[in-house]
Amino acid sequence: MKFVRFVANDSTGSQDARWGLIKDDDIEIISGSPFDKWEKTPEMVKVYDARFLAPCQPGKIVCIGLNYQDHADEIKMRVPDEPVLFIKPSTAVIGPEAYIVKPRKCKILDFEAELGVVISRTARNISAEDADNYILGYTCFNDVTARDIQRKDGQWTRAKSFDSFAPLGPCISAGIDPNRLKIESLLNGEVRQSSNTSRMVFNIQRIVSYVSETMTLYPQDVITTGTPPGVGKMDPGDVVEVVIEHIGSLRNYVTQEE
Repeated sequence: MKFVRFVANDSTGSQDARWGLIKDDDIEIISGSPFDKWEKTPEMVKVYDARFLAPCQPGKIVCIGLNYQDHADEIKMRVPDEPVLFIKPSTAVIGPEAYIVKPRKCKILDFEAELGVVISRTARNISAEDADNYILGYTCFNDVTARDIQRKDGQWTRAKSFDSFAPLGPCISAGIDPNRLKIESLLNGEVRQSSNTSRMVFNIQRIVSYVSETMTLYPQDVITTGTPPGVGKMDPGDVVEVVIEHIGSLRNYVTQEE
């Protein structure tokens, strides 16, 4: 199943966000939300009549650093013994087809393709064996980074927390194996990153368990799982995509802060 959150014009002219399931060229509208009781309704909307939003509204985005051996080698850093955590704020979230805004103070703006894990229910101190019971599904994520600011600060928070630095989407894909997915980034149609989640140092279940040992996870929270090698610079006017097998393509446009 692929859950989407969207707005679409209807007979009332409403622009309220709704939930649905993708079925070919249609969206089957559901009552409720995927994070609570829901059921299909008879109502349908054509995909081309909908504007997709970020597929969830996370209270927090917990990110994992250095989770691909070849990426750690690329930047000449040692793979950690345990997952390295940092957090992006909810104010950084944007959806598909939205604009990534390069701040005036940023000189080097980078893309990082990642798999996002969407939490379905409250989780605290869960085991890796039980982690799947707390996951709704998976989405594409771009860990946008002001690289020069990261180097200047010597830590990651400011460089990764600007508004628009957390693109999510286009859907939440449920019922797939997250540990064997092809993952790519494309800049202006050219492949820049290409790997597979099977190359992650820590797999999805270990990551979710580890994070839950540190902080309580709530429905709609997102855990991102690190980026493969090939991260690179993007500039205003560029189009960047994160493409993950069985999920889809998250496309965004880069613009300059006025």
